[in-house]
Amino acid sequence: MLSYNWYFNRLKTMSSREILFRINQKIQSSGEKIFKMGWKCDKKLISLPPSILPKINFEAIPMPPNYIQIFDCQLNYYENIDWSLDLSSNKRFPKTFSKNIDIRTDQFGSAKHVWEVNRLQFLTYIAIHYRKTNNESYLEKFVEILESWIDNNGYLEGVNWYSNIEVNIRLINWFLCWELLDVNQLLKGNQKLSEFVQNKWIPSIYQHCVYSFNNPSKFSSANNHLISEYAGLFIAASFWEFKESALWKKHSKKGLEYEIINQHTADGINKEQAAEYIQFITDFFLLCYIVGENTKDQFSSEYKETLHKIISFIFNLMDNYGNIPFYGDEDDGKVFILHTSAPFDNFKSLLISGSVLYNKSEYKKKGGGFDSKNLILFGQDGLEKFNKLEGSEKTDKSKYYKESGHFLFKNKFYDQDVYIYFDAAPLGYLSIAAHGHADALSFVLYYKGQPLFIDSGTFTYHTQKEWREYFMGTSSHNTIRIDGQNQAEIAGPTMWLNHFSTRVLSHGKNENFEWIEASHSGYHHLGVEHQRKLLIDINHSTVFLEDKIVNLDNKAHKIEVFFHFHPNVELGQENSHAFSLSLGQKEKALLSLDDRLEVGYAKGGTDPILGWYSEGFQKKEPCGVLICNYSSEKTITLKSHIKFIP
Repeated sequence: MLSYNWYFNRLKTMSSREILFRINQKIQSSGEKIFKMGWKCDKKLISLPPSILPKINFEAIPMPPNYIQIFDCQLNYYENIDWSLDLSSNKRFPKTFSKNIDIRTDQFGSAKHVWEVNRLQFLTYIAIHYRKTNNESYLEKFVEILESWIDNNGYLEGVNWYSNIEVNIRLINWFLCWELLDVNQLLKGNQKLSEFVQNKWIPSIYQHCVYSFNNPSKFSSANNHLISEYAGLFIAASFWEFKESALWKKHSKKGLEYEIINQHTADGINKEQAAEYIQFITDFFLLCYIVGENTKDQFSSEYKETLHKIISFIFNLMDNYGNIPFYGDEDDGKVFILHTSAPFDNFKSLLISGSVLYNKSEYKKKGGGFDSKNLILFGQDGLEKFNKLEGSEKTDKSKYYKESGHFLFKNKFYDQDVYIYFDAAPLGYLSIAAHGHADALSFVLYYKGQPLFIDSGTFTYHTQKEWREYFMGTSSHNTIRIDGQNQAEIAGPTMWLNHFSTRVLSHGKNENFEWIEASHSGYHHLGVEHQRKLLIDINHSTVFLEDKIVNLDNKAHKIEVFFHFHPNVELGQENSHAFSLSLGQKEKALLSLDDRLEVGYAKGGTDPILGWYSEGFQKKEPCGVLICNYSSEKTITLKSHIKFIP
C-alpha cells in the first residue's frame, strides 16, 4: 500500500479548490460503490450511426499478425485472455471496486501491462482479418472476445475501470472496429451479431460514455488523461446517438478546443516535457479533427493551426534518419493500432498525416510511404493527395525554441549529419509534472544518424521503485548533479516537488559557431546554480561544453558530471581524461574532459544503480557512463569538448 508520505506529498501539489474537488470525488466514489458497482444497463441507440471514415479497399492493407507486443511480453489474442492478469509477473488484480484498487505499488503487479491488453487495440486487427478474408470465424472470434470482456468487467468492477484514459481508449478502438467491420451492414443479415450489439455492446458503450463524462481528470491531473477523455467522448458522441450525445459532444469539443491550446506552448510543443507522449496525444487531436470534418462539425481555425504547429515540431525534432531524441517519460503508448506491419514509427506516420492535411511535401519526404493507418483515416482521396505531393527535400536546419526551452542543432561534420538536442525546458506540466525528468541542461547527440550520447529512457512507472527513481533522476542524464541530489524532489513515481525553473542566457549562430547558454534553479536551495554553455565549432567539427558552477554560499559542494553512451558505442581510453568513442565505423569522436575532474566509469551498476539504457517500456540493458567528480567551495567553470575525427 502507499505510504502516508505519498498522500502528504500529493496534498502539497493541490490547491484548495483541488482539495475540495478530490473530496467530492471521494464522496462520488462512495456512492458509486454502493449504487453503481455492477450496474446493468439496457440503453439502446436512437438510430444506427452514419459512417464517418472513408470506405477503403482492404486488399491494399497487409494482413496483421495474430499477436501484439505488450511491452516485454507477447499476447496471442486468439487464445483465451485473462482480463485481470499482469503478463509480466503473473500476478492478478482483484475484482473489487475499481477506484479502491492499489495500482501505485506492485502488490498486484503492473497495472500498465493489464491496461495495455484491455485497451482492446488488437480488435482492429481481427476486424481487418475479417474484411480481408470474409471468413466468418474471424467475426465470431471478435464477438467472443468482446463479449468476454464485457461479461468479465462489470461496471466499476476491477482494475480496468480504474483509469478514465483506458475507458476512452477503448471507446476510440470500438468506434474504429465498428467502422472497419461495417457493423451497420452486418446487422442486416446476422441475427446473432444483432443481439450481441443491441444487448451487450451498445449498453457497454453507453456505460463507457457515462464514466468518461462523470470522471474528468482535473487540476493537477489535467494532462494527457484529460485530452483522452475529451477525445473518446467526442468521437463516441459524434458516432453513437444516445439521448445525452449532443450534450457530451458539445462538452468534449469545447474541452478539446481549450486543451490543444492550453497543453501546448505557442510553438506547438507539449508542456508535459515527454517527447514520446507527443505522438500519443497528437493522435487524439488528429482523429477528433477528422471526425469533426467528416461529420460537418468542424473545429476552429486555431485548433487546426495548433495541430499543424505540433506536426511541424515533430518534423523539426526528427533528424534526416528518422530519429526522435527522447526526453522525459516514454511508455510506448498508442491510441490505436491501425498499422499492420512492423516496425512502425508513429512519428513518421503523423508526418504523412500532416502532408495530407497541410500539403507539405517536406513532411512526405521524412515520413516515408503512405501507411495503413493513414489509408484507413484518409481513404483513397488522401492517398491520391499524398501521391501528388512532389516529396521535395527541405534542408534540415537548426531550430531554436527559446520560449519553450528546446534547442535542435543540426550541422555537418565532414559532410556527415551531427544532431544535438539540448534541453533547457521546464521540469514538466502542472504541479505534479508527472512525466518530466530531472534533466535540465542535458543533451543528446547523434552522429550519422547513430545515437552517441543518449537519454537513458524510462523503463518503469509504478513498479520497481528504485529503478523508477533512477531513470527519472538526474544521474541518468547528460547533465550535472550537485551533492548527490536530483534537480527536483521525487515525491512519487509520477510526482515532483520543488520544481526547477530554467533560463536561457544566450543562443545564436554565425558562420563559425552555434551555441546555447542556459541555467536552472534546481540547486538554489543548496547554494549553487548550474549554468551550461554548449558551443559548436562548425569549422573544426568540435562541440565544447562549459559548466559554470556558481557557488552562492561559499561552502564545499560535490559536483558530478555524467556522460551516457549508447550500448553500441565502443569506449576507449586514450589517457586519464580523454576517451575515444566509436560506433564500429572508421569515424570516431574524442571526448576530452577537464583535467581537474576525477573520472570514474560504470556499466550496468546496481549498487548504486548507474549505467543503464531503456530503449522501451519494461526494457533495459547496460550502457557505459562516465562519472566525473569534483568538489569546490568556490565558483568554478569545468570545460570539456567532443572532437569528431574523420
